[in-house]
Amino acid sequence: MKTLYLCRHAKSSWADPGMDDFDRPLNERGQRNAPFMAAAFKERGEPIDLIVTSPANRALTTARAFATSLKVPEERVVQDRTIYLAERPSLSHLVSGLPGTADRVMLFGHNPGFTLLADHLSDAGIDNLPTCGMVRIDLPVEDWQHVTKGCGTLVWFDYPKRHPGQD
Repeated sequence: MKTLYLCRHAKSSWADPGMDDFDRPLNERGQRNAPFMAAAFKERGEPIDLIVTSPANRALTTARAFATSLKVPEERVVQDRTIYLAERPSLSHLVSGLPGTADRVMLFGHNPGFTLLADHLSDAGIDNLPTCGMVRIDLPVEDWQHVTKGCGTLVWFDYPKRHPGQD
């Protein structure tokens, strides 16, 4: 059994319209939501073997908030440029190449790819994975290379606006 967690980056800032998209930081709400959702995830008591994140500032900052809260060692936080604005097929390919030694992996990245990946793997019918939203998908496979369309089960779906004061 493998478990995949998908987390979309927290809300980013558009304050500087000339800033490159890759470099955009979290806005005030994002800075509040990322540690809050990391703490909410920690309360679930679900360990993480590996974090793989887009290196875009907003995704990396979100991933680091989770890594800090969950005490995931820095060597188990991997940046992967292919996640940045990746489409669903590229994300599926990335999942199939995850290391077999990691049973519980959390990816941090962007929409629309993350919403499409969640639906592709679990047939969950999620319309939109909101900023700092996260899902858990259980996959009945022994190796990531055997992950296929619809093979997973959406176990839970959480996002900041489900929690009072996080809108």
